[in-house]
Amino acid sequence: MASDQYYDLSGSQFDSSWFKTAAGKEYFSSIVRKGKRRIYGLLERPSLPPHLIPELISYKVFLSGKAGVGKTSTVAKLVGLPVPTTHSETPGIVTYVVYWPVKLLHSDKVLLFRLQFWDAGENAIRKFEHILPACKSGADAILNLFSFTDRLSFEDLQSQMSRSSQSGEHVIRMVVGTKYDLYSNSEITTRELQNFQEQWKVPILKIKNSGKPAGNELLYSVDSMQEVHDVATVMHSLLEYIWIQKKISSGELRPEDLITRTDIDGKNEGELSDELEASYV
Repeated sequence: MASDQYYDLSGSQFDSSWFKTAAGKEYFSSIVRKGKRRIYGLLERPSLPPHLIPELISYKVFLSGKAGVGKTSTVAKLVGLPVPTTHSETPGIVTYVVYWPVKLLHSDKVLLFRLQFWDAGENAIRKFEHILPACKSGADAILNLFSFTDRLSFEDLQSQMSRSSQSGEHVIRMVVGTKYDLYSNSEITTRELQNFQEQWKVPILKIKNSGKPAGNELLYSVDSMQEVHDVATVMHSLLEYIWIQKKISSGELRPEDLITRTDIDGKNEGELSDELEASYV
């Protein structure tokens, strides 16, 4: 799904700090156990007491990008699995399920999102013709990934967006810059990101693909919400953008009610590199 104007949606509809409150922690306690996020199968869901049963919203999200860009480690970080330390080609299709509760900013309503991530290896996609259509079929959103440390992945991203535009696909698209923890070695400039965003009218998120810092095991065991803190910004940004785009498509929200954004907050590269885990650039 593309529009003629990119809208700054971050923080406009979801309460991004709610998960830190006592009320928010009551919900998040259903997806966190002993400092670790719960891993769910396709038919499983969090167990909540009757007075905390929120509206359930499910999205299918496909990750697209060249081999080695960090698709598997990105999904691992988002769903709460150990981040792999070495690259291994994904064999065929792998799906992951993650639940994430949010509270609307202007009301007390709580939504429980169920994200099903689809990841497929590049070699498998080339070898078997049915894999890519299966991944895209029924997808609510596609995440196009590039690595801040791999210029070719950014150039490939341009080709992906062009092919999608020419094919007439109507799907919500977002861009994710991976390996942001290595931003000091970035091969892509802020100006290039600005130009890309202005051309394709899509938000760009950034995420660190590193695992838990060595020596911080005690922090994660003492603070049961640390794993939630690690990915809260990118999860809220991702869910909020998809949810709002769906509301706009259904006519429940008007684009003109949202604040437009045409640049990257006027920040220079040094300021961007100092930001936390993930956010709109």
